Amino acid sequence: MTAREIWQPEEQAVFALRSLYRQYGYLPYKLSRFEEYDLYVRNKDFLVSDRIITFSDGSGRLLAMKPDVTLSIVKNAPEQAGAVRKVYYNEHVYRDYREILQTGLECVGDLGDYEIAEVVLLAAKSLELLGDRFVLNISHMGLLAAAIGSCKFTGAQKRQAMDCLRRKNLHQLEDLCREDSDAWRKLRALALCRGGKEALEGIAGVLTTEPERRALAELARLWKLLEDSGRGDSLRLDFSVDSHMGYYSGVVFRGYLEGIPADVLCGGQYDKLAQKMGKHCRAIGFAIYLNMLQDRPQSDCPEDVDTVILHDGQTDTRTLTAAAEDAAKEGSVLVCAGLPTDRRWKRLLRFENGRLVE
Repeated sequence: MTAREIWQPEEQAVFALRSLYRQYGYLPYKLSRFEEYDLYVRNKDFLVSDRIITFSDGSGRLLAMKPDVTLSIVKNAPEQAGAVRKVYYNEHVYRDYREILQTGLECVGDLGDYEIAEVVLLAAKSLELLGDRFVLNISHMGLLAAAIGSCKFTGAQKRQAMDCLRRKNLHQLEDLCREDSDAWRKLRALALCRGGKEALEGIAGVLTTEPERRALAELARLWKLLEDSGRGDSLRLDFSVDSHMGYYSGVVFRGYLEGIPADVLCGGQYDKLAQKMGKHCRAIGFAIYLNMLQDRPQSDCPEDVDTVILHDGQTDTRTLTAAAEDAAKEGSVLVCAGLPTDRRWKRLLRFENGRLVE
């Protein structure tokens, strides 16, 4: 048996994902477990949770156990023309007083269409490595911002409209657009939009302003590249994908695996966050929550042992040892008197009347 065969699902995932990211030129990025608390205070709206574990170091500085990886990477991002930093990480983050194993990548710097497409494609490939059946839901915050901005809304109404789209609440959305039929037609189409290439083409008729059409063209180019990769059947256009409108500026996406009831991958283009942190660059990335792989049904997980040999307590030790050694030539083996409840196996053998039978 090789070392890789005894790894847990999360460990196998880390190895496979690391190989994938290195293949595309991403380098490992190691972070300290601690970061200055002020970094998170200044960008708390970007965090999934504001419950941060803090303490003071020997010099009196207030530190935090990092609840996020992206902020630390962007803080140290390059800003030279043409410079792009491509990194991947495998880190524990601390949210709501829980330790969460997270892997992912960030691409920061002077980005173009290729870098944006590459990251989204790597998100799809990551899901493909983790499970044969996956879905990547894709939205575009630039398009949503342009569409909502074209409506005759106050600032508060714009936020309400975004919330309605996130929750696909057509009733409240219609009430919000009561005095603006054009806004209702446009936002209703976005709320109901779900599917592939046809859905993308279907909303083109309701997008009338130049910023809307420019964002749609960007999304269409990305969609074509992803379809050309052979993964079109696993992509879904869905404008309810929830992200911080104040930080994200372009494509946003969430990934799902069969058998897990929540998203295991979350990412997007967050140029506005980089700008807020004083960086003159663009940025995109995603994170995968490896802890959630434990929630996958056992039938989808690798077996813990190749062969289980059951005995009744009467079989002599020499016979059991010989049977175990024979089975070990083909892989891992577990010898036990009762059917194990904490293992999964490929083959079950048992001793009956001194003979080994399946």
